Order: sequence, then structure tokens, then C-alpha cells
Amino acid sequence: MLESFGVMNAGLYALGALALVLAPGPNSIFVFKTSIRYGSKPAFHAALAVFLGDAALIFLAYLGVAAALASHPMLFAAVRIAGAAYLAYLGLSVLISTYRGKKAGNAKPETLPDSVKPFRTALVLSLTNPKAILFYVAFFSQFINPGFDRTWIPYLVMASILEAFSICWMSTLALSGAAIQRFVSGSPLMSKVGNTLLGSLFLGFAGKLAAL
Repeated sequence: MLESFGVMNAGLYALGALALVLAPGPNSIFVFKTSIRYGSKPAFHAALAVFLGDAALIFLAYLGVAAALASHPMLFAAVRIAGAAYLAYLGLSVLISTYRGKKAGNAKPETLPDSVKPFRTALVLSLTNPKAILFYVAFFSQFINPGFDRTWIPYLVMASILEAFSICWMSTLALSGAAIQRFVSGSPLMSKVGNTLLGSLFLGFAGKLAAL
């Protein structure tokens, strides 16, 4: 069906895109953490930032920025280190606030000090992931008909499919995180364990990115 738009093996691409979206990563964890800590509305702000960030990276991949990063190792390393440092900062912030906070389990989600912060943080997380640009180039190119003249069309089609999956998954995380918060709100121990796990995951992603 999508062959007329220059997309080959559309079913296989859809499965791969779904697997990519469902795979745990800093973006999805941040949206989930934001929902648990502040409620679903700020989490949707973060999800919107992830959507826009991914769209920007896909567009940059289409323009060939990935090739530029690959041909300039120092530039790629700088972006990678910046992303790792930001993830480490987020992880440490979660752990510090968890163990220094006066209340580990509030009956309600915490008051958000700055309603724009989740959006800004999620956007930075998305844009400081140079691997995503390289992955989009490598992944998308496998399903583009090389004989198709207007390559922007299959890129747009595949990006739309990927972003549709992302919207559904991020929305699920935003809603389920708020539901889990209500479930664990009466248990300070469960709240502390959950925050510790989230902070540790961010530090783990930071270490993995820095070690590449």
C-alpha cells in the first residue's frame, strides 16, 4: 500500500518503529517520572517536547546532519558528552530530592515550580541524543525505494508512523504514571524506592552514553 509513496516493506518497518518507541529510554522514563511526580498535565507537556524533538532529529537526519556528525568525531563526542552530563544531572537531582525531601510520599502530586520545565527538559533530552540522528538515517534508509525520486515523501510517511506510535505510548505513560502516583501516595517507602530506581536509570543511561 505504501509502496506508491516510496516505502518498501511497510509492515516490517511498522514493527521496527513500534519496537523502537516501546524500548525504555531517557525520554519515556522522564515522561513517566514527570507524571508520577507532578501529574498527567506536566507529563503531557514533556511528551509534546519529545514529539517535537524527535521530529527535529528526523528532519536533521533527512538533511544529512548525521553524515556531518559521523565525519567530525569531535563534534559527535561533544554532543554525546553533553547529553550524558544532562542525564547524570537529572538522575542526581531525582536521588537528592528523594533522600533530602521532607516528605517521601505525598497524598497529592507535588506542586510544579515551573510549568515550562518538563517541556524544556524533555526537549533537551531529545536533542542531545546524537545516536538518534544516526539511527534514523540507518533505519529509514532500509525501507526507502532507491528508485523513488522524491525521497522526502517516504521520509515523511515513515516519520508520521513513528510519531503516531510515540504519541500513543507517551500518552499511555503520562496517564498511567498519574494512576500509579495515586496508588503509592500512601506509602513513603514505595515512593522512595520508585524514585531511587528512576534516578538510577538516568545515571545508568548517562554512563552508557558516556562510554560509547
